[in-house]
Amino acid sequence: MQFNVPTIDSSESAEKLKETILTSEPSAKVEIDSDSKTVTINSKASTETFKQLIVAAGHKLK
Repeated sequence: MQFNVPTIDSSESAEKLKETILTSEPSAKVEIDSDSKTVTINSKASTETFKQLIVAAGHKLK
């Protein structure tokens, strides 16, 4: 699944978001491209779970 997260503004914020996601879903494979502001996640957890994690980390989804 892929999300457009326009509030990722640096590699540091991307890394923090990745850590937040992995804390809740440690088996997820997470790739974040801070240039294109996309988050790609490969996991068995639901899309809604990751939407909530991204928003809880202080980001917005497009």
